[in-house]
Amino acid sequence: MKKSPPFIDFHNVTIILGNNVVLNAISVMIPDGEHVAILGPNGSGKSSFIKTIVREHYPAYNHSGTIFRTWGKELWDVFELRSLFGYISQDLQSSFNRNISGRDVILSGFFSSIGLFFHSITPKMEEKAKEISEFLEISHLMNRPLNTMSTGQARRFLIGRALVHDPRVLILDEPSNSLDLTALHLLRSTMQKVAKKTVIILVTHSLPDIIPDIKRVLLFKDGKIFRDGVKEEVLTNESISSVFEVPVKIRREDGFYYATGY
Repeated sequence: MKKSPPFIDFHNVTIILGNNVVLNAISVMIPDGEHVAILGPNGSGKSSFIKTIVREHYPAYNHSGTIFRTWGKELWDVFELRSLFGYISQDLQSSFNRNISGRDVILSGFFSSIGLFFHSITPKMEEKAKEISEFLEISHLMNRPLNTMSTGQARRFLIGRALVHDPRVLILDEPSNSLDLTALHLLRSTMQKVAKKTVIILVTHSLPDIIPDIKRVLLFKDGKIFRDGVKEEVLTNESISSVFEVPVKIRREDGFYYATGY
């Protein structure tokens, strides 16, 4: 069987926004099908890296040579490429903070819209939305407006919206922000279910977001990859203390990692 090209193959990728270098000569290869966590403090380059993956950012010229491939291709129709991703961000949740039912939130994923307007919904789409709601255990909330739900419930509907096209990769950008303990527990359970069927790229500054299914961590600092490797080697007292610039102690419990002492 022919081996799939890497999901990401970047070499000497530098991103400049205005006068700021937000990614500095990044070189990284992520095989197709591998779950990865991108960890680092605010401003470390995590979100810029994701925007580079989905072609919102493009690398500057590098005289040493640049490789900028996704699934083996340098040149993409950007709409075709983005159709292969499910992407959930804080900005997306803010856009949906209105009187839109859970059902319509999921179905809007077929049209990349914020809710439904004059869209034609097919029985196949309805069946897919029902299947996803049952998979995520939110079918009892389908008729409730999103702006009357808890933040955690709403976030699961956005995950459902992202799954309607069976994306090759689901990108979760700081998914645990603003969640209480109950919602955190449900989110991580949901992520573990999704990881069984879809590749997850998780962007976070919170260690406990890194579910056991994710084995590899890219640790970002100052626009560079500070460490890259398996969790056990990257999530150490020394590495996390250096990146976040506070003394921490890392402990592991039931496959999750926690930082204490700061």
